[in-house]
Amino acid sequence: MPERLSARALIGTLATGFADFDTGSTDYSEVDGPIGWPGYGDAHEAAAKRTGESESVVCGRGRIGDTDAVLIAFEFGFLGGSMGGRTGDRVEAAFVRARESRLPLVFLIATGGSRMQEGMRALSQLQRVARQIALTRAAGLPQIAVLRDPATGGGWATLGAGADITLALSGAQVGFAGSRVRPPGDAHAYTAESQYDSGHIDAVIIPEDLPATLSAWLHLLAGPPAAEVPVPPSLGRQTLPETGWEAVQHARAAQRPRAQSYLDHYFESRQDISGDLCGGRDPGVLCGFGTRNGETIAYAAQAGTPTLPSGFRTAARLVSLADRLGIPILTIVDTLGAANDATAERAGAGPAIAELFLAVAGASVPITSLVIGEGGSGGALAFAAPGRTWMTPDSYFSVTSPEAAASILKRDPSEVPETANRLRLRPQDVVELGVAQGIAPPVEDSP
Repeated sequence: MPERLSARALIGTLATGFADFDTGSTDYSEVDGPIGWPGYGDAHEAAAKRTGESESVVCGRGRIGDTDAVLIAFEFGFLGGSMGGRTGDRVEAAFVRARESRLPLVFLIATGGSRMQEGMRALSQLQRVARQIALTRAAGLPQIAVLRDPATGGGWATLGAGADITLALSGAQVGFAGSRVRPPGDAHAYTAESQYDSGHIDAVIIPEDLPATLSAWLHLLAGPPAAEVPVPPSLGRQTLPETGWEAVQHARAAQRPRAQSYLDHYFESRQDISGDLCGGRDPGVLCGFGTRNGETIAYAAQAGTPTLPSGFRTAARLVSLADRLGIPILTIVDTLGAANDATAERAGAGPAIAELFLAVAGASVPITSLVIGEGGSGGALAFAAPGRTWMTPDSYFSVTSPEAAASILKRDPSEVPETANRLRLRPQDVVELGVAQGIAPPVEDSP
């Protein structure tokens, strides 16, 4: 379990020049709260004396790295960081100030959930918070959550899971059900590490890395976006294939550069998002944001494996988030095709592919796509931007793989190479067909 710093101590490690927002009156005339819970007023007063805070959340403005931001930090020492009516007042006011000042928001979450002593008024604060998250999304401002210990109940299910990027401190308890109400069983399911493995959060980090990681994310999401996405240069073979089967063999060559190499070459620095937020992660899809010439570009890249439904959903999440923040996107195509086994079908392969097709089709920011290896069927095409797709010399793009085409057409396996030739899948063929716009320049000729 990570060390639990007070809200102000944590803010002190992250931000400079932090200043609280005016919280208005601290006259708590409702001694025992809205439902007359015996002793609530005394407990509230004792919490204030113990922590030096007048409520369970600290809100203000500070500078993290090179970015000004609004911070909402929960004080767990104040009634377990629980959310009541006045907590909701402060959180809502902080969101309003962030939108007025056009500043990103950072949520430092350590809460047990809603405050029992205020009954349904406490629980209804989640609706207020959700409304503020939605308004801030519509305003195009980044929201980053940091899950501390514990991050449970409505704090996790609104500010935590509803943020654009969700980070968690290693060892933190993270889950909708707190430790006192969950059924006995798998305790690991309620940890930051398990939530990451399940695709619900983007990264688990140690406390020492939080200042630099948070600074990097704010710089990416709130910094200047690129106006366009230059076509990445081809890092591999520079001669075009003579036949379709040769194109397939070049794309399948073990020594061909993969997505990781292209991303490392293209970006000066980058941060990954991870997971589809609904139970899945695909290590064969790399998504995130990076800097190129000091400007931010988002990326969604296939890493050469059959793409899982969670991979398509993660890419769709990336495209939608980048579009909302006004950040252009690079996509990299490299897959034999979508995973098509029974597990993938049960996980929603078709709906997931459709989700990405629709996200790309509906995006208003520039999207540039590069096919760097195999471009197999709709699982590859979903990552490609219409009218903005380029090929490398060691790639191909096809309606399906040559093997699958031969099977569909009831051809003998020995006819696979000839089938590849007939499919017109070579890079130059795809350009001639108008599906791609050109061949990526070699690295030495790129801007």
